[in-house]
Amino acid sequence: MKKLIFALAFASTLTAFSQEAYKFTTQIDLEATPVISQGRTGTCWSFSSTSFLESEIIRLTGKNVDLSEMYTVRNTYPKKLENFVMRQGKAQFSEGGLAHDVMNSVAEYGLVPNEAYSGLFLSETDHNHAELVAVLEAMAKTYIDNPARKLSKKWKPATEAVLDTYLGENFTQFTFEGKQYTPETFRDAMKIVPKDYVTITSFTQAPFFSEFILNIPDNWSYGSFYNVPLDEMMASIDNALAKGFTVELDCDVSERSFSSKDGVAVIPKEEENTIKALQGVYPEMKVTQEYRQDEFENFTTTDDHLMHITGTLVDQNGTKYYKVKNSWGTDASRNANGGYVYFSEAYMRLKTISITVHKDAVPKGTAKKLNL
Repeated sequence: MKKLIFALAFASTLTAFSQEAYKFTTQIDLEATPVISQGRTGTCWSFSSTSFLESEIIRLTGKNVDLSEMYTVRNTYPKKLENFVMRQGKAQFSEGGLAHDVMNSVAEYGLVPNEAYSGLFLSETDHNHAELVAVLEAMAKTYIDNPARKLSKKWKPATEAVLDTYLGENFTQFTFEGKQYTPETFRDAMKIVPKDYVTITSFTQAPFFSEFILNIPDNWSYGSFYNVPLDEMMASIDNALAKGFTVELDCDVSERSFSSKDGVAVIPKEEENTIKALQGVYPEMKVTQEYRQDEFENFTTTDDHLMHITGTLVDQNGTKYYKVKNSWGTDASRNANGGYVYFSEAYMRLKTISITVHKDAVPKGTAKKLNL
């Protein structure tokens, strides 16, 4: 009888414990620029990677600079269109992209502050690319259909003109804080060296400690990823944050256990707790390399959003969470934590597609294996 009473008491205590509301304590909180909204666009790849570069500029120069996301978008679209048209439609053409697309643009076209190129008309306050994308997709389809039976050379200046109309014309010089810059000299003044950044993933379809092209839809530019075991990918995140480097994140946010409104992303051990775990602490799944791979290969884990990791927290039970900056704005009715989402370690292990970090942030052992 005493054993039964004890068991019931223990079960009652566990139930109460499992429903306890989250109480977070910050451990690492690195500097980042304010949360902003990507608006009605599919350009999270540019917003998150630009936020990442803004934190890098803070780390490298001490300057807090609001960079232009749309300058990168403007210079990336022509390359997407060329890839799509020259492959006669047998390639990805969408608003999506990855962190290396930003780094490629920065290497070729430089950086500019947002005040020099906002991508908005004077009367606009929010980005809305619905019409722009529809126009570009219609043009791309026309070029693929090739109604004249001989594609003219006009398609490139025609699409450039559309981008100029909707986002603004490119330029060669601008003034910032009283000084004249080109996009290239501004990039250099901000001490951003694109080749110093590496993208790391963890999947078993390719050998570990090698480079491979990850076949995900938004990798339209066929960028290479360094492949490492899951534990080493997680150690790379932790090492970066501990050393003062923020981390760019490509991840899956399609899970019901991800909620910007509640400000958490978790992987409950029991499926029945999926929604309840958004408001309170429940036991989480132990995520292995094998389970992560299975979820990727059966399309349960997909590449659908990029964000920016700026720190870590722990809940009242000591469970680690990552402080992840989103680009959906700060409206409290839709975004908790001022626009940040706290990813549990389990969620990060399962739902991270890749990370991008400065090469100096990679643990020495991993860097040596990757020949960085």
